Amino acid sequence: MADLNGARPGRARSRRGRARLRAVALIGIDGSGKTTQAHRLAAALTAVGLPATYHRNAGGRRFLGRMARRLGRRDAQRLLGRAGLLVAESVLRWLAIAAALLVRRLTGRVAVMDRYSACQYASIRAHGGHRWERLARLGYRVFPRPQVTFLLAVNPAEAYRRIERRGTDHESMRYLIAADRAYRSLPEHSTFVLVDADRPADEVSQQIREHLRSWWGAAPESAPVPLPR
Repeated sequence: MADLNGARPGRARSRRGRARLRAVALIGIDGSGKTTQAHRLAAALTAVGLPATYHRNAGGRRFLGRMARRLGRRDAQRLLGRAGLLVAESVLRWLAIAAALLVRRLTGRVAVMDRYSACQYASIRAHGGHRWERLARLGYRVFPRPQVTFLLAVNPAEAYRRIERRGTDHESMRYLIAADRAYRSLPEHSTFVLVDADRPADEVSQQIREHLRSWWGAAPESAPVPLPR
């Protein structure tokens, strides 16, 4: 694609009314393309004059899963138990988000969040640990809500195919279906910007950029901005 919907690189206006774009979050089930789109968005915002930083706010499930297999357990839940996994995941994600927000405050750069607090609430629901959600919300309430949260909605079957294709981890169809339902059941769901993530990555990127188009203005004419890969 040639450019960011008509915007050109340079010093772009970063205000929508009087507000300045500070944080954008991308959430969704594993295999929805969050990481790809978050990297692309951070590069695209920087290219139009809104310096942005990618932040991966993972809960450590992949790391804990590898540790479990090294210790002869099938997965992290078998190693830590359901409650232990949810506690570990909640703490690790909280620390990651806190660090990302601190960097944003110190640098003034737009924080592009690959996962945010809603991901933890959905994970808790998908694992059937509803009674832990209230505690998680108490801990995460200190974090401001991103100005825009994109929910990348993907068919669990397509997500499963993508995960198997990348070959770095594994999720069961049962869990992916439960996670998809969990995101849709969150009380915050109506505030999310829904993105059809079953489509090719370029089309998803275009929809995300078009939604954010009002946060920047036309900058001085220059060469087209290449789409980040």
